[in-house]
Amino acid sequence: MSNIVTCPGCGTRTKVPAAASGKPRCPSCKTDLPWIVAGDDENFGAVADAGKVVVLVDLWAPWCGPCRMVSPALERLARERAGRLKLVKVNVDTSPRTQGRFRAQSIPTLVLLSGGKEIARQVGALRYEQLAAWVDRFLR
Repeated sequence: MSNIVTCPGCGTRTKVPAAASGKPRCPSCKTDLPWIVAGDDENFGAVADAGKVVVLVDLWAPWCGPCRMVSPALERLARERAGRLKLVKVNVDTSPRTQGRFRAQSIPTLVLLSGGKEIARQVGALRYEQLAAWVDRFLR
């Protein structure tokens, strides 16, 4: 599975795979591309546990108002930190095993992973500025 992403550097439309060992780059100008993917119980290990960038897991549900409020800020973070951050969005209604793995009892629950290991957690919605400050403390 892959997403089509427009390069912020040159405008080239490129397929970005959901799972890869490296990080996505534009084939034309070599700009790092935003990496935003949907995760679920079946693909979570492949899309979130492997890789060379920090992964921000968004445990959410479509009926959750705070989840819908924070989603644009998370996507903005992923775009602005392309090459350093991967956003994996997991709908807890359809992925109970992944929800259980992270013991997420409230949503939104945001988990930062490095090398498949949890390095930080945030429960509840934050404003963009607060999210950015939280994420930036853990980026390489």
